[in-house]
Amino acid sequence: MTEKTLDELNACSKADFVAALANIFEYSPWIAEKAAESRPFAGVKQLFAAMRKVVEEAAAGQRLALIKAHPDLADKTQRGDLLTAESNAEQNSVGLDRLSEAEYAAFDRVNNAYRAKFGFPYIVCVRRHTKDSILADFEKRLPNDPAAEVTASVAEICKIAALRTDLLVDGPDRLQVHGRLSTHVLDTHSGRPAAGISVELVELSKLGVSRVIARTLTNHDGRTDVPLIGGRPVPIGRYELTFKVGSYFAERNVPMSDPPFLDEIPLRFSVYEPEGHLHVPLLVTPWSYGTYRGS
Repeated sequence: MTEKTLDELNACSKADFVAALANIFEYSPWIAEKAAESRPFAGVKQLFAAMRKVVEEAAAGQRLALIKAHPDLADKTQRGDLLTAESNAEQNSVGLDRLSEAEYAAFDRVNNAYRAKFGFPYIVCVRRHTKDSILADFEKRLPNDPAAEVTASVAEICKIAALRTDLLVDGPDRLQVHGRLSTHVLDTHSGRPAAGISVELVELSKLGVSRVIARTLTNHDGRTDVPLIGGRPVPIGRYELTFKVGSYFAERNVPMSDPPFLDEIPLRFSVYEPEGHLHVPLLVTPWSYGTYRGS
């Protein structure tokens, strides 16, 4: 998708408007076509609200067709021309294009079970999830009745569309679809921020290989120059932050044991609010450390 300004979308022809927004909702340009009648829009939120209203007011058959327009997750047979560029990028962002054999088997099992029960694909906004949390959500939703899953699917489709709108449309009153994960390190031995500590963030996985999300150094304020995750939702899941504190204290000639009592400190935590701000700090001396859930 090529980014458009809201002014451009307000001023262009209906055909150009529909062409620009055709895949905000997967293979469903009829939504943009109907929403175009509500122009002009004062902000991005107003534009998205108009498209969501079209979905909410659509006939049951249209909503079901919208659901069925979406692909299965991690389906090798749907790669290439069968996936929109948007779906392909979204699935790749969570690593669904490079699953282990155990993960492929798990996704294949739940995809088949879900389709067999409901007759349409399982839909979730993958940019808000990790692989593990997608599989957990599959299992949580499978016992639902069909009406509940139609409602859940439409809600997830709207979350997907909101993120696509945010990527595509530049204008005032933007959608609140981003979260943030941050950290800072306080050297409580010296009573000052800890600069130059190596920090690594890893997304943990039960079935596959854990993924390194970020590697960085703390700055003069003991923080990272940019959030560990920012400018997008913080995916629901389990993470590990590792702080290399042994070399930090050694470089400052702090008396320590050999080997140091604390060398690398791993902190494991979970994310459950993709659009929230989660702050995971470290308070450390050569002999102790602590943390808490900040925001």
